[in-house]
Amino acid sequence: MTSRRRPVRALIPLFLLALLAACSGGAGGNSSSDGTPDPDGTLIWGWHLPTSWDPVASTAGQDVHALALAYDALVQQENDGDARPGLAESWSYNDTGDQITFTLRPDLTFSDGTPVDAEAVRANIERGQTQSNSTIAAQLAVITGVTVVDELNVTFQLDQPDYQIPLLMAGKTGMLVSPTAFAADVDGLAIAPVGSGPFVLTEYVPDSRAVFERNADYWNAENILLGGVELKPPPDPTVAVAGLTSGQFDIAVVPPAQVAAAEAAQLTVEEQRVFTVRTLDVNNTVAPYDNPLVLQALSHAIDRQALVDVAYFGHGEPNWQPFPEGYLAYDESLDDLYAYDPDTAADLLTEAGHPDGIDLTLTIGSAADQALAEQIQAQVAEAGITITIEVATPGVSNYISRQYPLFLDSFSGRESPLQALEVLFGPEGLMNLGRNSPPELDAAIDAARQVPLDDPAYAETLQTAVHTAVTTMPNTFLFTWPRLYVHGDNVHDWQHQIGTVRFEGVWVE
Repeated sequence: MTSRRRPVRALIPLFLLALLAACSGGAGGNSSSDGTPDPDGTLIWGWHLPTSWDPVASTAGQDVHALALAYDALVQQENDGDARPGLAESWSYNDTGDQITFTLRPDLTFSDGTPVDAEAVRANIERGQTQSNSTIAAQLAVITGVTVVDELNVTFQLDQPDYQIPLLMAGKTGMLVSPTAFAADVDGLAIAPVGSGPFVLTEYVPDSRAVFERNADYWNAENILLGGVELKPPPDPTVAVAGLTSGQFDIAVVPPAQVAAAEAAQLTVEEQRVFTVRTLDVNNTVAPYDNPLVLQALSHAIDRQALVDVAYFGHGEPNWQPFPEGYLAYDESLDDLYAYDPDTAADLLTEAGHPDGIDLTLTIGSAADQALAEQIQAQVAEAGITITIEVATPGVSNYISRQYPLFLDSFSGRESPLQALEVLFGPEGLMNLGRNSPPELDAAIDAARQVPLDDPAYAETLQTAVHTAVTTMPNTFLFTWPRLYVHGDNVHDWQHQIGTVRFEGVWVE
C-alpha cells in the first residue's frame, strides 16, 4: 500500500440554542476583495492548540475543536444537538438496546493510506479503553465487546441498554486515528495527528501554530471551501483587536472586554451560545469541602449576576447547573438554587462549625482568571469567607493531579449530555476531583441511558439525572457564557454549532 501521509515539520519535541450574530465590516488576511471564495485561501484561526494531538490522550474539553481539523468521528452533531452521519453513514440498535451496529462509508482512508474500516474502529475503541493515559476510557466502559461483522459493519456490545452511543461517538471519544500510526508510534501522535478529517497537518510548532491543508480525500471534501487552516493560540486580550485588524488573525475568540473595541473597529462580532459554563471544581474528600454546609454557604455568598455584569461585561447568564437554558437537559427547578444571600451563607457556616468564618484557597489556572477570582473573593468576604488566590503550577493538570481542592474552571460540555454528567460527576470523571458519586446519581444516569432519544420520556428522565447530580455533588456552577468570535469581512458563513466547530461551507475571499 502506498503511503499518502503528508510530512509534518514538528519543531521541538494542539436543543436549540440562540444563533445570533451582530455587526459587520472590518478587515483581515487572505482577502481578494472580490466577494468570491479563494480555493487556496488559508483561514488564520485564533483558537487553543490542544494539550495533545492524540484524542485518546488529550486532557481538555476544548481540545475537540482543534482535533476536529485532523480527525473525523463516527458521528457528527447537528446544530440542534441531534446525531447525524459522519464516518458512519448509518447505525441501528437491536431490539433490547444493548447492541448497536455502525455502517461505515465505503472507500475511505486515513491520511497515511490506511483504510477506514470496521477493523480500524475496533482497534480505536480497544485502544481508548486500555491505553494507560486514556482520558476516554470511562466513557467507553459501557462497550464490552466489538465485533467486526464485515469490512464496513461493526457492532458494539453494551453492558446495558444505552441509547447515548451515537451522541458519544460524535465527540473526541468517537474520533478515529489510523491504527497503523498508533501501532508504529503511539507517543508520536501527540505532535503528529493521523486522521481522516477535513484537513491534514503539514507543520506544527508547539505553543505557536499548526498549519493544515485541505484533505482532498475527506468524504465531504466538496463542502470544504478552504485551502487550509492555520491554527494559532488566541491573541492576548490587550492586542486581540489589533491582531484581527492587521490580518494576524482572520477569526479569533475574544474576551467580553474586547467586544466594544471590535465593534468600534467595524469587525464582525458573532455571539455564539454554547455549552460553556464557569464552575468551581471541588474535592469533597478534603476538609473543609467534605462538609456540604460549607459548600452551600460558598454558593449562597456568590452574586452570579454581578459576576456576569462585571467580569463578563453582561455576556452570560447566572446558572446553577451544567447546561444552558433552552437545552433539553436543562432543569428549570434548579434556577436560583442557591440565591445570593450573605446572611444565609453566614448562618450555614455557623451551622457547619465556623461561627467566626472560614479561610479557603481558590486556585486559578492562569492570570487570565485573576479578575474573576478577585471578584469572587470580594463577594464572599461579606459572609465571613476569606479567600486566598493562588495560581496553579504551570503544566500541572488538576484533572490528573487533583492537588487543588477548590479550582476555578470552565466546562465546555459534551455531545452526549450523559457523558457531560459523567465527566463532571462520575466516579472516574476528570472534573470530579473527589472521584466519588452517590448510588442515587449512578442510578439516575443509568436510567436516562436506557431511554431512546426520541422517546417522550427522555427529557424528563434526563432532567431527573441533572437534578440528582447538582443536588448531591459538590461542583459549584456560576454562569453560562457565550463564545465570542470576531472576524473581518473576508470571512464568510462562519458556522454556529452547539458542539464541535466544523468548517463545511466556511470560505475566505
